Amino acid sequence: MAGVTGVLGGFRDFLMRGNVLELAVAVVIGAAFTNIVNAMVEGVINPVIGAFGTQDLSAYELCLRGECSGGGGVAIRWGSVISASLTFLITAAVVYFLMILPLTRFMSRLKGGQQEAEAAAPTPTELDLLIEIRDELVARRTGRPMATVGAQRSGDPEAPAAPAEGQDRGDGLAKE
Repeated sequence: MAGVTGVLGGFRDFLMRGNVLELAVAVVIGAAFTNIVNAMVEGVINPVIGAFGTQDLSAYELCLRGECSGGGGVAIRWGSVISASLTFLITAAVVYFLMILPLTRFMSRLKGGQQEAEAAAPTPTELDLLIEIRDELVARRTGRPMATVGAQRSGDPEAPAAPAEGQDRGDGLAKE
């Protein structure tokens, strides 16, 4: 019984993942969108093609053997292939121009605002990072935090005096 609960729990976790739900929504919207595209092809594209030939593209066919109308021949219905290809191209164009392109532009504007905010924050220099690493190492070694001090120069009057001979320099090594 525990194995069944584990399997059902795993199935529940699978269904509750975000990408599975997004995929289900996409399939439902795609099915509804297919009706719109089919109406566009049948209502707009086929009549335009019908101005030059037949309005029903599926009527275009090529007979390989015998006569197709009598049922004895082998028919290649290339008109339905063209109709399906046009449906695909229209679907892809509508999805790209009405959904993908505006969403991409919107996301780039959002990212642009985030990048400006990140650019405003000062980035630490290599020296700042090295000072931070030094302070952390000293704090680990001595057990007490060290106040962050900028790089000391030899001519600095506030610089601490050098340790006496044989005294610890703060790096764990005695000066010899």
